[in-house]
Amino acid sequence: MFLSQPKKFKHIYGPVSSWRLGRSLGVDMLSADKKACTFDCIYCQLGSYAEKTIKRTCYIPTAEIIQEIKNLPRGTKIDYITFSGRGEPALAKNIGETIRAIKKISKKKIAVITNASLMRYKDVRKDLSFADLVVAKMDAYSEKSFRKINKPAKGIKFKDVVGGLKAFGKAHKGRFALQIMFVPQNKKHFKEMAEIAYAIQPDEIEINTPTRPNPIKPLSKDDILKITAYFRALNKKPALKTKIISLYESVRKNASAISREATIKRRGAVK
Repeated sequence: MFLSQPKKFKHIYGPVSSWRLGRSLGVDMLSADKKACTFDCIYCQLGSYAEKTIKRTCYIPTAEIIQEIKNLPRGTKIDYITFSGRGEPALAKNIGETIRAIKKISKKKIAVITNASLMRYKDVRKDLSFADLVVAKMDAYSEKSFRKINKPAKGIKFKDVVGGLKAFGKAHKGRFALQIMFVPQNKKHFKEMAEIAYAIQPDEIEINTPTRPNPIKPLSKDDILKITAYFRALNKKPALKTKIISLYESVRKNASAISREATIKRRGAVK
C-alpha cells in the first residue's frame, strides 16, 4: 500500500513492514545509482558488483535528508527511522551528524543497519552510537568463510570485524543487535557462529535467512528454527541474557510506503 505523494522523495523510502523494527522508514545516505558498499555479499538483493570501497565521504548533505523528513505526509505511521539503503550506511561520513539532526525534529527511534565492516574505526563507532538501535551483521565463522560469503573490500579482515563489534558492544548505551544471515554456505557451522556471537555480547541476536530476490536459496523454516533453538539453549548459561529472535517467528505490522519507486530501488519487490 502506498500513501499519496505530494512531495518527491529521493533519499527516504518506505515505511516498510520489518520483522525486526515494525514500520520502518528507510534513510538512504548513499542514494547512488549503484550500491556503495564495503562488501559484495553473495545474497545481496541489489546484485553483484566489483567497485567496493572503504573510503568514507559525504554522499548526501544532511540538510537534504532533514528536509525530506519534514516533508513526510501527515499521518505516516513509523516505529523506527532506519539508516540502510543501497550499500553500507557507515560509508556516509555525515551519518552521525544526520542522526543528531533528526533527533532534534523527531521523537521517533532511530536504527542503523550496518555490515560492521567499519566498526574497527573509532570515529565510525562514535557516529553509530547516536542511534537508539544498531543492528550489525556477522555471517561468517572464519576468514575463509568471510571472503566466500561477504567478499569484502581489500584490507578488511574477519578478526577486525569481530573486534570492532566487541568494542562497539562494550561502549554503546543504546540497544545493540547482531544479525546472522544463514545461507547454505554457513548453515553447518552455526555452533561456531554461536560461540563468536555470544563473545560479542549483543543485547539481541537475530537469526535470519535471505528472503528477498537474490541468487541464494534461503534456509527452510525447520533449519532456522533448529538453529534458533541451539542459540537459545546456549543462552541459558549463567551471565548470558541475550534476546534471541528469528525471521520465521516474527509477526509483521502493516505499513504504507510513501513511494513505490524509491522503496523498490532499495529493497526489491514490495509486498
